[in-house]
Amino acid sequence: MICLLVGSAAAQQASGVVATYNQYNPAQVDWDLGAAGAFCATWDAEMPLAWRQRYGWTAFCGPAGAHGKASCGRCLLVTNAATGDQATARVVDECHNGGLDLDAAVFGEIDTDGAGAASGSLVVDYQFVDCQD
Repeated sequence: MICLLVGSAAAQQASGVVATYNQYNPAQVDWDLGAAGAFCATWDAEMPLAWRQRYGWTAFCGPAGAHGKASCGRCLLVTNAATGDQATARVVDECHNGGLDLDAAVFGEIDTDGAGAASGSLVVDYQFVDCQD
């Protein structure tokens, strides 16, 4: 049983993943997942405002972890592989780039050396974490 738990935890993280950014503009759309066009709005649009505001938003299509509805509302600890800077983001959308599509604010939070802004993407590590809500 312990081996299964360890294997399951390992499947919930990945390294060397490309993260791009998206202009969700959550504050400008009053944290409305539907107005932002987020895939997860179908299930999470009626979550309390505090829940929608607690973390920055991301689309998820990474190599490790469930995709689609199963990832909606889950949290990722995202680490810039070059700088070690970290941010927690909530999955509100799906993507098709094989990695993450972070809200521009989250992207900026971990792009402390400006390399991501210059190239349009970052190489990141991520792991699913407890959102504590």
